[in-house]
Amino acid sequence: MDKNNSEKQTTQSNQKEEISRRNFIKKAGLVTGGIIGSGLIGGIIGNQWWTGTENDVVNETAPDFSEARVFFNRREDFSVLSWTTERILPEDDNGPGAIALGVPYFIDKQLAGAWGNNTDEYMKGPFIEGEDTQGFQSALNRGEIFIQGIRKITEVSKNEFGDSFEELDEEQQIEVLTMFENGEIELQGVGSDTFFNMLIQGTLEGAYSDPLYGGNRNMDGWRMKEYPGPQSSYINVIEKEEFNFMDPISLSNYN
Repeated sequence: MDKNNSEKQTTQSNQKEEISRRNFIKKAGLVTGGIIGSGLIGGIIGNQWWTGTENDVVNETAPDFSEARVFFNRREDFSVLSWTTERILPEDDNGPGAIALGVPYFIDKQLAGAWGNNTDEYMKGPFIEGEDTQGFQSALNRGEIFIQGIRKITEVSKNEFGDSFEELDEEQQIEVLTMFENGEIELQGVGSDTFFNMLIQGTLEGAYSDPLYGGNRNMDGWRMKEYPGPQSSYINVIEKEEFNFMDPISLSNYN
């Protein structure tokens, strides 16, 4: 082998090694900076965000980081939350249910923020059972109530039916949730009916709020209600006598 060919092969080998090294650094950066650095490691582990092969181009399809857990660290807790919301708003002939609408991720994000931490509410005692008009009456914030309530659902499911909530049939799941709705389950610092009402509130808000906040996936919740979203103007249809169907738009469409 002459000197020129030898140098050419060495150069090509070095280039391949450099490309391979750069790919490794890029992937490592994604894990350390993009996931752990932004506090999403608990959610990404539980989501199939990369389904490609070694031959696929890196980042050819960007992962949807909007559907990553940021509050629930335990996958089983998030799974129970998901099925409770599905029982409250199940899929039927009218359209998708809570899970398909991304409601569990909406609730997860709300619990990680001001709503879950009761940031804007007075949280000092005394705490007494009073009228509904007196507002929130617990030393626990909503995040703490949800964690306790979700795990209590698992406990009750196993005690009553010998299996986890996700494994129960629909009627059994409804029976468990009815116990919470009726205030029959004892929770620390809050009534189980209060927790159940929070579940309903979070489910409905996640199904019908703007997708910008993490729920109402593909605006399908609005499509079921024929709601057009935050349209910038109705000047083209306001004088029409017949009902006008409009494709919904999200706040994110105005970026």
